[in-house]
Amino acid sequence: MTASATLRDAPKRVSERDPGRLAMWIFLATELLFFGGVFAAYLYGRTAWPQGFGLASRHTDVVLGTLNTGLLLSSSALVALAAACAQNARHAHWTARLLSMAAWLGVAFLVVKGLEYRREWHAGLFPVPGFALAGTDGAALFFMLYFTATALHALHLAVGIGVLAVFARGCARRRAWADAHRIDIAALYWHFVDVVWIFLYPLLYLVERHT
Repeated sequence: MTASATLRDAPKRVSERDPGRLAMWIFLATELLFFGGVFAAYLYGRTAWPQGFGLASRHTDVVLGTLNTGLLLSSSALVALAAACAQNARHAHWTARLLSMAAWLGVAFLVVKGLEYRREWHAGLFPVPGFALAGTDGAALFFMLYFTATALHALHLAVGIGVLAVFARGCARRRAWADAHRIDIAALYWHFVDVVWIFLYPLLYLVERHT
């Protein structure tokens, strides 16, 4: 194929691939606005009741939160490797395995988060009657935002796990629809979910942890 033919075909290839990626970016922008409301409420509470937020944050389990951060960062690395392998014929056979491993790390995250919720329930940290920090201004709001944000994140993560599992199965069976471009778009969603957690982790677990 000549250089001129390649240049003529390039716009066609771009037009064929751009809609899916553009749709994903638009979707992620709407999700960012959605989480933005939670972050705005957190900023207001942190400014209005800094001591209450600091005390409440020290009741979160920083060990489990850090473990989950490591799990998600590792899963993002695996998804990035999977997307790269999908674009290379020599390494394409690794794609399904890498996506499966990333999905299982996501499952491990949800299991750890479930254990964390269980401990917080027994410690009386749910903002319901009998809340353990009822006498501290801002503490109930902190945990309301904590459970809202982490539950929403877990829901998005569960969707991402399903997406990775579907693509892993499709790659393993060499389905035409499980191509490198669609895997790359799915990876955008997974990385978005991980980035949201990277912001949640210090805001929820590390507030005045040093005091």
